[in-house]
Amino acid sequence: MTEQLRMMAVHAHPDDESSKGAATMAKYVSEGVDVLVVTCTGGERGSILNPKLQGDPYIEENIHDVRKKEMDEAREILGVKQEWLGFVDSGLPEGDPLPPLPEGCFALQDVDDAAEPLVRLIRKFKPQVITTYDENGGYPHPDHIMTHKITMVAFEAAGDPEKYPQAGAPWQPQKLYYNQGFNRPRTVALHEALLTRGMDSPYGEWLERWKQFEQRERTLTTYIPCDEFFEIRDKALIAHATQIDPDGGWFRVPMDIQREVWPTEEYELAKSRVDTSLPEDDLFAGIRNN
Repeated sequence: MTEQLRMMAVHAHPDDESSKGAATMAKYVSEGVDVLVVTCTGGERGSILNPKLQGDPYIEENIHDVRKKEMDEAREILGVKQEWLGFVDSGLPEGDPLPPLPEGCFALQDVDDAAEPLVRLIRKFKPQVITTYDENGGYPHPDHIMTHKITMVAFEAAGDPEKYPQAGAPWQPQKLYYNQGFNRPRTVALHEALLTRGMDSPYGEWLERWKQFEQRERTLTTYIPCDEFFEIRDKALIAHATQIDPDGGWFRVPMDIQREVWPTEEYELAKSRVDTSLPEDDLFAGIRNN
């Protein structure tokens, strides 16, 4: 295939692109693939998770601008392009019963209406491959679930000339994947590798919480070898300083152990309009040679 390969990664908030599939994107950028991150919201209601920055009045008053600058830095580190859809962060409701979502937020938008700007971007960028979240959002944040919903609508509608006729000439992406980097086999493998070496594991509580969720085990169809880009992934994640503590659990597994035990990032093939054989080691399998 001589046509330029293009990949679109649709995410809910700034920082999601760096914690989900970042090494994959950096790998493809290094190979000359054109990669576009689409960020649905500005992350305005995200908590300041880095304890070193909590209580900073400037950050609290200007969180939207701060997170935008963090996204700019992460984008440069990964070497990707990036677009904002412009929706307002819904926040993560907590309590029992859960409080109502804020008026006007992303998760309360009409799905078909909210898909229109994404359709417009798909038709403009013309990706062969799109990645996003599964129906559970990866975890049940209302913005992640809404990101899944609009991406599913947009994937089907982008190639239909009768849908969103004002959003540009039709373009049909060939494959749609769900990010599954936080999967149980990977977590168990790293957890056991650390314990075997007499080291503390940050995954004990994760695995206990997993037992509480009665949801089906995800089908991992695609394993992207990308361990040489793990440092770029981590650097991009640390750029989201309000969200990530560089001394936190994200970075407790030594890099040599990560590379030895689990050198890939995983995906679930959700839709494909090309023939491919599973398991895959390339998101463009079935596309490159067509």
